[in-house]
Amino acid sequence: MKTTILTLVLGYAVAFSLAVRAQQPPADGPHYTNGTHLVRPSDYREWPFLGSGLGMTYDPAPGAQASRPQLFTNVFVNPSSHRSFMQTGKWPDKTVFVLEFRNAGSEASINKAGRFQTDLVALEAEVKDSRFPDGWAFFNFGNRDQAAPLTGSVVAACIDCHTKHTAVERTVVQFYPTLMEVARRLGTVKPGF
Repeated sequence: MKTTILTLVLGYAVAFSLAVRAQQPPADGPHYTNGTHLVRPSDYREWPFLGSGLGMTYDPAPGAQASRPQLFTNVFVNPSSHRSFMQTGKWPDKTVFVLEFRNAGSEASINKAGRFQTDLVALEAEVKDSRFPDGWAFFNFGNRDQAAPLTGSVVAACIDCHTKHTAVERTVVQFYPTLMEVARRLGTVKPGF
């Protein structure tokens, strides 16, 4: 009888512990100071790498690209959100995307023709978090360890572009081939995209 009761109590304790852990937000999600100032994720380079671009711009003017120095952009997402997307084709609340801008080098060491990444120029983030009025926020860290959400016309431009030109929710999944395959398979690509 004692063994049965002890087994039941132990089983209940394990089940309760697992249920509590499942309800907690992911440890790799956004962390804030002052309620909305995103803390720069120190380990973002250990997160899943979504993709990289070279010289990507949203400027419509022809020839503008030639006069501008080309930057590499690297995109990372927190691990728990990546796992969730791979199963559902949607980004869960508390998703953090980090966009890293790096200069491009061309002639160094043995390389004579191609481009490679060099020093860090800027760091930005996009966060899906229900604490913000429309569920998303954009951040520019500059060289700081935390950043307030962008406001005014700057964020209005981000929201407009990320509403009109993205494949899944407000994210440019179309530039990440493996994620685009998942979104197509699971039917989460925006209608008309």
